[in-house]
Amino acid sequence: MDELPIGRRVAYWRGRRKMSQQVFADRLGKSKSWVDKIERGVRRLDKFSVLYEIADILEMDVQLLLGKDPERRTDALNCIDQFEVEEIRAALERYDSISAYFDAAPYPPPLTDMSKAVTHAWLTYQYGRYGMLTRALPKLLRDAQAADAVYGGDQAPRAAHLLAQVYQIASSVLRKLGECNLAWLAADRSIAVAQRADDQLLAGTATTRVSNALVAMGRPRSALELNVRIANRLAPEGSGDSPERLSVYGMLLLQGAMAAARTGDTATVEDLLDGARAAAAVLGSDQNHYWTSFGPTNVELHCAAAAVELGDGGRAVEVHRQRIENSPFDSMLPERRAHHLLDQARAFAQIGDLANAGEMLLRGDRLAPSEIRCRPIAHEVMSDILRRTRGAPPSPIAELAEHMGVGV
Repeated sequence: MDELPIGRRVAYWRGRRKMSQQVFADRLGKSKSWVDKIERGVRRLDKFSVLYEIADILEMDVQLLLGKDPERRTDALNCIDQFEVEEIRAALERYDSISAYFDAAPYPPPLTDMSKAVTHAWLTYQYGRYGMLTRALPKLLRDAQAADAVYGGDQAPRAAHLLAQVYQIASSVLRKLGECNLAWLAADRSIAVAQRADDQLLAGTATTRVSNALVAMGRPRSALELNVRIANRLAPEGSGDSPERLSVYGMLLLQGAMAAARTGDTATVEDLLDGARAAAAVLGSDQNHYWTSFGPTNVELHCAAAAVELGDGGRAVEVHRQRIENSPFDSMLPERRAHHLLDQARAFAQIGDLANAGEMLLRGDRLAPSEIRCRPIAHEVMSDILRRTRGAPPSPIAELAEHMGVGV
């Protein structure tokens, strides 16, 4: 992209924003002929004031417009690339709510349409289609921020609720793809907006996103304390507890257990897993309230994952083989299953069973390619398998490694 003339880059990003030359010209206060000449390179674009105005209209960083962007990753179909990272960063850096305090905010889509778009984004995430999601996120973030800035009265809590969810979606996928600082920023924003939405359970799920980002940034102790503190606020109060409350409470305990595992605190891990197991037993089955996928099976997946974090690969394999039933596991959404298979690959690698470690990666790749090909932790596992395999690796492993960009 950086080798393209500036006019061609303007045309490219104008097209990405689905903006005609006429609409673009109107917003710039220029003629359509002027825009056409700029994009064809007939007229030079050398005034920084105009460049900054164009970047503002295209809702992007001026450096990206100038072509100073990182290289695209090789597997752009399944993985995030730095174009999307910068677009998401630019969207997170917008402050429509404070701008609306001084001037009229951009007119957002109807909340009904926003709600459908948010539901679609959640499902895209839970089906492990990260590339598709990251391409859609910048616009979704801008629309949700504009809605939160504009809608007032009875519609304000709903608009805030949708924005908090979009921040959580962004945080979740960014963390998986290794953009931990942006993941923390999005999750932190979600907590603040969830409070305006006046929904404690939404704030609870936002807490798990903040905690996951903190763990990814190497601060598991802070994540543990935060999860446990909010879980205690949402602890079940009796037989009348809703499935939604049980699900959010249970996920807070599970994420607390994962943070405790990072600190090596086995006793706390077991205590939190026991609490989550009790909540799941009351719930009865795996459900997806507040997009948690919480239930008995997900508890066992976290038991295996915690064992891996504690360095006990044998225990993780035992949980997989003896305590996870095929039918409920196969009914879970692809992201959850592929994530577990990645954890199992790590477990088998820990106990030196490289053949099964590779098989788990292959199974996960067949189920949700982005979960294996795009996550830094999966690249670490594949590198470990290749390094410790004597001779040439099996051809399916070599082929997957090539797709992942991991050297054989």
